[in-house]
Amino acid sequence: WEMFGEGLVFATSLAAEDQVITEMIARNRWPIPLVTLDTGRLFPETYDLLAETERRYGVRIQVFFPDRAAVEAMVAESGVNLFRDSVASRKRCCQVRKIEPLRRALAPYAAWICGLRRGQSVTRAEVSEIEDDAANGRVKINPLAAWSEEQVWGTIAARGIPYNPLHDRGYPSIGCAGCTRAVRRTEEVRAGRWWWEAPEQKECGLHRGS
Repeated sequence: WEMFGEGLVFATSLAAEDQVITEMIARNRWPIPLVTLDTGRLFPETYDLLAETERRYGVRIQVFFPDRAAVEAMVAESGVNLFRDSVASRKRCCQVRKIEPLRRALAPYAAWICGLRRGQSVTRAEVSEIEDDAANGRVKINPLAAWSEEQVWGTIAARGIPYNPLHDRGYPSIGCAGCTRAVRRTEEVRAGRWWWEAPEQKECGLHRGS
């Protein structure tokens, strides 16, 4: 906050890590705005958690949506479940539903906070606490980059932080409903995201280079 002032924003997906950061912001009364993306394909439990988080911490999380015309054109051309057709089609869906809304959400800010951890997947193994986010032309801050999964859940338990009940049903990483499945204990955290793709391809584009 001292470095960026009003130029800093927290983009939360309501993941376990993001819930820890939200609690930190609220508990310390840091004047950092919170934003999130509604792709139009989220789990009902995610919407419930959004409402519960706002109530619990007395914060307002600004929701950004994809452009309606862009979604309608994409679905008309390629179908409602185009993300299953190819990696290119899945990335197009992510571009319309996630990346473009994120750019609008970040537009007023010089830096953004998110909940990336090195232990989440092979694509995030080199994540640093502070990164040059060239794709968005901003600084990206990952305060939990070095945290373990055990640290995250230990903090959630100790502080009574609300979290998505899908985590208790085998979903360690939660995205759009059509692109997320439960995982086995032996699988990595993000194995349930776009499970039909190779692990090194499994990023939506929000965290390029991560």
